[in-house]
Amino acid sequence: MATRKKHFSSFKKTEAFQQLQLNDLLPWEIPPRVLEPSSFLLERLARLRRNFDLEEYEESKKLLIDALCEEAIDQFSSLKIWKGAHLESETASGYVDYLVAEKKRFFTSPLLCIIEAKKDNFEQGLAQCLVEMQACQWQNQQHDQSIDVFGIVTNGNTWQFYRLTTVNLGWESPAHSTGDLPLLLGRLSYVFELCQANLA
Repeated sequence: MATRKKHFSSFKKTEAFQQLQLNDLLPWEIPPRVLEPSSFLLERLARLRRNFDLEEYEESKKLLIDALCEEAIDQFSSLKIWKGAHLESETASGYVDYLVAEKKRFFTSPLLCIIEAKKDNFEQGLAQCLVEMQACQWQNQQHDQSIDVFGIVTNGNTWQFYRLTTVNLGWESPAHSTGDLPLLLGRLSYVFELCQANLA
């Protein structure tokens, strides 16, 4: 009888680190480059803040995440964001908030980046993001693709970036805020640039 796979959201931090056989994460300093927000983004953010509650619920915060990801990924013609995609590994499965993969009419590997939206629980977000990144690597390996995978945990205002290498080293950036929007967009763009480079 097949073993029932554990849902990504049920992992606690300790379980996630043990699942990936990690003791800690290494500090990841993302280059501090700037991407100035377009007038379209600034107007969209103003309208969202004017017309939606963006504080109380995860679903509301996803409106901010949508807008910022759309802005940063638009310059990368080979990438596409899939929302609510199903993902699984040997031991875990579930639906992920956002998954970046190659731009095609259909969803397939290589799976490049996971974005996990959490209201404010970054510890739970990290646990879930780690096992989802591992699942991306497992899926890629089934297609003979061995690449670093990236992860992001965000509540819309604060963003933290992760990298899982092919030799099973985990990296973690400091938290970055929408308080400096050009710098945040620059870092988000940098991660998407690494994703696109992996397609080569």
